[in-house]
Amino acid sequence: MAVATPSNSSPQKSRYAFIAIIFTTIFLFTIFVFTKRALEQSLFLYKDHFTQIPFSSPPSSTNNSHSSDLKDSNDQNGGENENPDGEMGEIPCDLYVGSWVRDEQYPLYKPGSCPYVDEAFDCQSNGRSDSEYLKWRWKPDGCDLPRFNATDFLVRLRGKRLMLIGDSMNRNQFESILCLLREGLHNKSRMYEVHGHKISKERSYFVFKFQDYDCTVEFVLSHFLVKEGVRFDEQGKSNPTLSMDQIDKNAKRWKKADILVFNTGHWWAHGKTARGKNYYKEGDYLYPQFDVSEAFRRALKTWASWVELNVNPKKQLIFYRGYSSSHFRGGDWDSGGSCNGEKEPAFSGAILDSYPLKMKIVDEVIKEMKVPVKLLNVTRLTNFRKDGHPSIHGQKVSTRREDCSHWCVPGVPDAWNELIYATMAFQQTKSNSTVS
Repeated sequence: MAVATPSNSSPQKSRYAFIAIIFTTIFLFTIFVFTKRALEQSLFLYKDHFTQIPFSSPPSSTNNSHSSDLKDSNDQNGGENENPDGEMGEIPCDLYVGSWVRDEQYPLYKPGSCPYVDEAFDCQSNGRSDSEYLKWRWKPDGCDLPRFNATDFLVRLRGKRLMLIGDSMNRNQFESILCLLREGLHNKSRMYEVHGHKISKERSYFVFKFQDYDCTVEFVLSHFLVKEGVRFDEQGKSNPTLSMDQIDKNAKRWKKADILVFNTGHWWAHGKTARGKNYYKEGDYLYPQFDVSEAFRRALKTWASWVELNVNPKKQLIFYRGYSSSHFRGGDWDSGGSCNGEKEPAFSGAILDSYPLKMKIVDEVIKEMKVPVKLLNVTRLTNFRKDGHPSIHGQKVSTRREDCSHWCVPGVPDAWNELIYATMAFQQTKSNSTVS
């Protein structure tokens, strides 16, 4: 009888299977780890790329039947919503309630040193011998303004377009800001007008490039911010008109700027608007007679509508500079008014509390706007400065007519630009204020 011997083939097969499983597991685990690391590196690279892509919000619709007249046809206001200036901070006090204090470090640039001041504002070169009017600095009651720093201002403007739009008072401010910023340049030849134009009141558009900061400071003339036109009478004679319901023809230039400073006001007088007779229009209708204050209100609402339809407040910063005071004695600009001989600010009197109807209208219109507009409310701070006008020093050869509306440069307009700088400095984040 044969005795069966136990076979060891089954344990051997089990052992081989177990070893195969172990090696397969190790192999798969190795592949998994390698693939995971490679994938993480790829995702890290793409993550950096994606964080640089601005995601657009859906465009908002509007039911405003007049939007086609005010909104530029290529506007993409519902697109990028990144604020280039970061989170907005708080302004610590009312910057426009204060007083002028003497400061021996003023002016911020020497009279006659800046080549961008035209003759009408270059008082010292035109024979004004006193200089005390240059030694005043605006100080708010409730806080201190940051000391003006031209280089820091240029850093904040890097890659941006700053545009001033308005009448000759804004050109006054424009020339001031060119001179202020010029002081921050080591190589002043790297600041130039891109078309080669010299400063002149005959030109309506200037673009100054600051090459080292890739920014521009621009001026666009617009006396009224709404459309000026002409009509022809039966004899074929042309007469000016003003369309209160249509924005200025140059408005397409405005919307391309990052920081806009608007003004209008001094041309809204009966003497410059044909005394309201056959001058103001709405649509095709020409009013036989119309009140200048109501015309100003309607025009300003047209401007406000344009701003709301064409400006993205998350990408652009908007200022409206208020009415600056005139100081004529014994008449007006065209009737023998004078301010000659004024050598210091007014520190008392009814003029310090003066606030014209135009500014009350400005306050009302801006308050009703949905897009935030920073009001450079310079009216009361200019009430003090009866000493700051060119007077007879607006030309090298004096004439009978004095200028007590515009301002000497350097002078009062420098303070307006200091207030723009202060507003930006207070409201930009610390991280953005140190970007170089």
